[in-house]
Amino acid sequence: MRACLLKTGAAMFCLLAGQMAFGATYFLTVSGLGGEPDYEQRFQMLATDTDKMLRDSPGADKVVQTLKGPDATRANLEAALGKIAAQAKPADALVFMMIGHGTFDGAEYKFNLPGPDISAPELAVLLNRIAAGRQLVVNMTSASGGSADALQKEGRVVITATKSGMEKNATVFSRFWVEALRDPAADTDKNQAITALEAFKYAQTKTAAFFADAKHLATEHAQLTDESHAAAFTLVRFGSAAAEVTDPAKRALINTKEDIENKIDALKYQKDLMDADDYRRQLTALLLQLAKTQEAIEK
Repeated sequence: MRACLLKTGAAMFCLLAGQMAFGATYFLTVSGLGGEPDYEQRFQMLATDTDKMLRDSPGADKVVQTLKGPDATRANLEAALGKIAAQAKPADALVFMMIGHGTFDGAEYKFNLPGPDISAPELAVLLNRIAAGRQLVVNMTSASGGSADALQKEGRVVITATKSGMEKNATVFSRFWVEALRDPAADTDKNQAITALEAFKYAQTKTAAFFADAKHLATEHAQLTDESHAAAFTLVRFGSAAAEVTDPAKRALINTKEDIENKIDALKYQKDLMDADDYRRQLTALLLQLAKTQEAIEK
């Protein structure tokens, strides 16, 4: 199968659209409710980054759709998965990514969306209608571990940002997952391809380092249901043009972005101990720095 060219900022990669011969890969990314303006902004930024990374890659062997903000409703999610179910064939692949907040009442997980939420069993029904023989579900929400059992199925790799539904804090795993898809450092075996397993381990390691550096007790522990299938599920390929990502100026900007995001997440853990006005002032300044850095990366 031919690879396709992916451009994000100065970095050029090749995105594999599925490992099976002539199969298409369907990408669906959904950014749900943030609850607070700063979460809304960051969740939608992650979804936008992912969407741009996929859409800038030419090639007819992938289908990309992203739902975010007010468009990320249950009805639109059901329609998007229904459309994939009507088109996908057994030789195809599906990558379904969920960003935002989730809840768990001790029995059932729900993905928080504008309007009615959707439960893990309800998502499973929709996903089970899709004939794609290889599926990857990456649930990066809080309490996402509570969705794992319901979403499991033969041929489907399920990744969650938390190990159970009881880890309910907003997660940082999502931004490191997105970062893994564009960072050649995630390619641990140096074969110019990043698998689901490599992306998972990259994000898992970065998440653990964040809590260690901030001297906070980790409130999330990512899990993966099937390492062998994840190791064989290639997401991203990159070739000689990937050398551009080593450009010192771009790398410096990417490092700056990660530092700002770490500061934002660390600030959130101090929110209850801070004066409300001081918290908002610091958060606003950091979000402005983040937006400017992202703009510079994309130039």
